[in-house]
Amino acid sequence: MHLLNLGILAHVDAGKTSLTERLLHSVGVIDEIGRVDDGNTQTDTLALERRRGITIKSAVVSFAIDDVTVNLIDTPGHPDFIAEVERVLGVLDGAVLVVSAVEGVQAQTRVLMRTLQRLRIPTLVFVNKIDRRGAGHEGVLRAISERLTPSAVPMGTPAGLGTRAARFTPGLGPAALDVLADHDDDLLSAYVEDTVSEARLRAALAARTRQALVHPVYFGSAVTGAGVDELIAGIKELLPAADGDPDGPLSGTVFKVERGPAGEKVAYARMFSGTLRTRDRIPFGDAREDGRITAVSVFDHGTDVRRDTVPAGRIAKLWGLADIRIGDSLGEPRKAYGHFFAPPTLETVVVPGPHTDGGALHLALTRLAEQDPLIGLRHDEVRRETSVSLYGEVQKEVVQATLADEFGLEVTFRETTPLCIERPAGTGTAVEFIKKDANPFLATVGLRVDPAPPGSGVGFLLEVELGSMPYAFFKAIEDTVRDTLGQGLHGWQVADCTVTMTHCGYWPRQSHSHQGFDKSMSSTGADFRGLTPLVLVEALKRAGTQVYEPMHRFRIEAPQDTLGALLPVLAALRAVPRTTETHGDICVLEGVVPADRVHELEQRLPGLSRGEGEVESSFDHYAPVARGTSPRRPRTDNNPLNRKEYLLNVTRRVGG
Repeated sequence: MHLLNLGILAHVDAGKTSLTERLLHSVGVIDEIGRVDDGNTQTDTLALERRRGITIKSAVVSFAIDDVTVNLIDTPGHPDFIAEVERVLGVLDGAVLVVSAVEGVQAQTRVLMRTLQRLRIPTLVFVNKIDRRGAGHEGVLRAISERLTPSAVPMGTPAGLGTRAARFTPGLGPAALDVLADHDDDLLSAYVEDTVSEARLRAALAARTRQALVHPVYFGSAVTGAGVDELIAGIKELLPAADGDPDGPLSGTVFKVERGPAGEKVAYARMFSGTLRTRDRIPFGDAREDGRITAVSVFDHGTDVRRDTVPAGRIAKLWGLADIRIGDSLGEPRKAYGHFFAPPTLETVVVPGPHTDGGALHLALTRLAEQDPLIGLRHDEVRRETSVSLYGEVQKEVVQATLADEFGLEVTFRETTPLCIERPAGTGTAVEFIKKDANPFLATVGLRVDPAPPGSGVGFLLEVELGSMPYAFFKAIEDTVRDTLGQGLHGWQVADCTVTMTHCGYWPRQSHSHQGFDKSMSSTGADFRGLTPLVLVEALKRAGTQVYEPMHRFRIEAPQDTLGALLPVLAALRAVPRTTETHGDICVLEGVVPADRVHELEQRLPGLSRGEGEVESSFDHYAPVARGTSPRRPRTDNNPLNRKEYLLNVTRRVGG
């Protein structure tokens, strides 16, 4: 029995969840096909998903195709939930990318295909909705080749487009041979000599598809079932089975965490090597306590069933790991769990309703952040406010509805604002020595801040001997540096810099005869954690920082005669067109726009383009905010910018 972990991905409303229902029906897992509009699908189980008709959380179902067990993962299509898609990509063996035969290649379709190609995930393309009025064939194929992949291989031809009788006839034609021959010199020679057999052609197709070099394209309809049997055959024949040695070293990745009926954490994990067993102890390798698995279930024939073991290749649900987080490794790390998409670039303040308890709201938001790590929470104790970072307005609406439905909490939000960053403008140094009159901490810390290339993150270096004081003190300084950089001179995260420790010193452990440890004469980690923010902020002041706002690149397709109305609106939104091209009656504009203006652009484009315009956008870079208008963000720390206030708060805590 082979295993295949398969992802279903698409632009919103391309019919991805409907295709999942049809697949489950075709292989005999369900007797009746659910409908998104009716809210009775297998994978959209959340009440909010069924009410809105969109997928918000990834869901796993299982079915068999002869001797192949498929774990199918249905993912969100809306770009506001791209973080949910990101976590699934790292556990896939293959994917089906759904394209609408009516709308064609859309903005999110391109984002997803670029990522699938970058990760070299074998992918089939299914062009859905051939039964709908306006469905296309040649134009859609051309758009797939031009905008998604030049290595598209048509797996047959559709007929009866736009009618309930639309059908798909399989067959590899000359176009398939043209694409495959580009990747195989021997096949090219046989092609020239006209000696290519059907069997050889299909063998070459399977090999190239599993290497993610070509992308077979099927046409069909999830509603009528046209083309679905051919797609199922392609999933079995063309996509690679999950690999992994069940007797090898334990290695798995957690890609989803949810809460069970009793509030317990349930982790979804893909095992790449070894075998995981009930009662296995899971070390996290950090300050968290080790976990112990109390129960396990695997996916089989449309549901999850309890098992005692999870072998390599399987996806499982795990109970008992109270401190588990998305991205955690089970056993040996397979690879760094990186981000394939940009982080959120927007932020909003959650405003509790008149009858909403603040403590309950904070707990609920914390639980939501557990399930989606890219929903960053920021709590301001002084103002008693909590901010959340978001991808867009739809995500904000979903958070609001989730808090109401699942936690009974009514909230509203303030206006969405861009999530800026700060970067050092130059180099700055600062040092404080152990001096009882001026420095209440028994520590010497010297730091230098240098700018680093964009995108390089934060580095920490030493210009002092590692053995000059206990390692725990060095660790306390480094950890505090990274925490302190969460709020720069203007209150934003400080990015792309190198912090170098230039000075250090401490007082060794002191004790009196027949007495215990004397804190007043001995340095502790608290001294270094208390002093470091003051030194680092002083170095930042001397370096200076510049605030940068997130910018999205955009691509607009609109009728050429609407360009005159569109350009002034773009200017008002601070969008900067960089290129303008004309293709017949269609004008294509590409440029950049501030992240917080994207939603307004999406809302206004239909009215400016008679409903014919289309825009796609994604994060591109951070751009400097004009001097004199740098936005400030309220601080939520002890404010090391104000030494007197900081010492009043911190020394009281240290002394306690």
